[in-house]
Amino acid sequence: MWSSNLALLLAAATPALAGVQEIWWNITYVENANPDGLFERRVIGVNGTWPPPPIDISTEDSLVVHMTNGIDQPATLHHHGMFFNSTSWYDGAQGVSQCGTPVGESFDYVVPIDTSGQWGTYWVHSHSKGQYVDGLRAPVVIHPPKEVHAYDEEFTVVLGDWYHDQHDTLIKQFISVANPGGAEPVPDSGLIYFAQNASYLPPISGTNPSPVTAAVGFNENATLPFQPGKTYRLRIVNTSAFSAFFFWIDGHEMRIIEADGTDVEESPIDLLSLTVAQRYSVLVTARNDTSSNWAIHANMDTDMFDTVPDALQPNITSSITYSSSAQITDSGPVDAYHDVDDLSLAPITVEPMLSADTTVELEVTFDTMDDGTNRAMFNAITYDSPLVPTVLSMLTLDANATVASAYGDTSFVLDHLAGVQIILKNGDAGKHPFHLHGHKMQLVNRAQDYTSDDPALNPPIVEGQGNPMRRDTVQVPSMNSVALRFAADNPGAWFFHCHIEWHLEAGLAVTFIEAPLEMQTRAQNALAPPTALAQQCTAQGLPASGNAAGHASTTDLAGLPVGPFPQDNGWHTKGILAMTGCVLTAVLGMASVAWYSMGGALSDEEVEREVRAAHAAKIKRGRFFGLVKRKQQ
Repeated sequence: MWSSNLALLLAAATPALAGVQEIWWNITYVENANPDGLFERRVIGVNGTWPPPPIDISTEDSLVVHMTNGIDQPATLHHHGMFFNSTSWYDGAQGVSQCGTPVGESFDYVVPIDTSGQWGTYWVHSHSKGQYVDGLRAPVVIHPPKEVHAYDEEFTVVLGDWYHDQHDTLIKQFISVANPGGAEPVPDSGLIYFAQNASYLPPISGTNPSPVTAAVGFNENATLPFQPGKTYRLRIVNTSAFSAFFFWIDGHEMRIIEADGTDVEESPIDLLSLTVAQRYSVLVTARNDTSSNWAIHANMDTDMFDTVPDALQPNITSSITYSSSAQITDSGPVDAYHDVDDLSLAPITVEPMLSADTTVELEVTFDTMDDGTNRAMFNAITYDSPLVPTVLSMLTLDANATVASAYGDTSFVLDHLAGVQIILKNGDAGKHPFHLHGHKMQLVNRAQDYTSDDPALNPPIVEGQGNPMRRDTVQVPSMNSVALRFAADNPGAWFFHCHIEWHLEAGLAVTFIEAPLEMQTRAQNALAPPTALAQQCTAQGLPASGNAAGHASTTDLAGLPVGPFPQDNGWHTKGILAMTGCVLTAVLGMASVAWYSMGGALSDEEVEREVRAAHAAKIKRGRFFGLVKRKQQ
């Protein structure tokens, strides 16, 4: 049954002719899942099955997900890429938008699709305790009344890396003094599977997949049925925790028409690169002959891995089927991989480049910290989750909600409607995917080396661009930078973080506190948060008001977890004194050697007398400083 707040919100946000699509998800463990055919393991699924069901919805409807937590730890759901329109408490980011739903309790996620002006390809996943590593993830497709591009039929292609060990085991190995270099857990395999019309496609007839996941075709047991001459839209989603993928289809050409929910002009491409959390739609026109079926390739980007285990098969294949009696043509590897030049993509809906009223510079680094673990940092500070979810601090600090220090060291307060620019610099040796909640970002510049004075490698930002590309997840290679802009027109608390799950949990995140006073005003009217938001914090023994530590103060953060911190390896007082002592001892030693060399030595007779005297004293004293006397002979 809906709460009164939920009913009011839907009444205010939903136009008279729109509908409400409700789904009921009981988050449960599922035993003995084996999608890669290599290892049975426990996963996190929905209503006793895995994978969680795909979601298809119209832009004319609002989505309500009634989530019940049937596992043994707090859980959340994050609908990746959704704006939530001043209701960021439904965003599902633990520590930012909610405390998480306690064991055995429920939370209703209202996703106001009908008022967000969004359509395209998205996904839903847990944003709590790495649960999506264990399988709590599914694609989401939003259909407008009329698509921009014409095609005959569509499929969703789900990509993902796959681990045989539980997340709880892997995270303890990753953030550990035994792993000071920060080598991430390498996946045990990869997955590719397909969906259409809110259902997954079954395995190829005649195959014998593992019984728990036998309703869904995975990898070589999965295929897309094509008919000659038809044009298909493939919506490709990378749901990985770590690995990027390179995707292509033998014997077929692809044309990009969408990226992260943004329709773009057709752009031919031979190979797609999808970092974690990115989505692309491509048009593929079927061949006119049915004499052969064709391989679909999804190869992991193994450059991201510290090591490639011998047992890992990083290159995943499935197929396109024209005829069940035909053989599969596999053209083998490509000559070279390449990334999609997303700056060159042109959105169909034109939005000129925003001006930058405020700029936030963020530099990525990793280091071994003072506790011996390897952590990720923006601007040399690793993220620590607040005790009070940021959105509740915004709602309860009154006028002090505009003071950034109340939210901790990794938060930025943004003025309402300001043009915000992020200069994102990747000082790490690896590439990273970054996701901003609650917004799409304009991509207005890239640099190949942000430390360079060469404008060819580090070009200036060109103002006045007519229609820069927009997306919610952007990849930044090593030593590259990217300039991003968005309008602070969505009051709420919005996470900005690396979408490699291991790096998020290692601290590569900040929070944008957007228009807190405007959010308070709106929350007093129809957009009030659900009562369960604060109640579920209290049920877990967590504060539900005040600053990040739960105090009615902008400066008193006592009790807030902080650190670890970078090692301070400079010269300190103790080190200086120790070095001074070492140098003085060395000088005295060299002086003694010099003195002896200049004739200051004892004569042979004097040396013999001193040795005999010392030996006699030792005999008289006995062993152990006189406690044990030598026996008389």
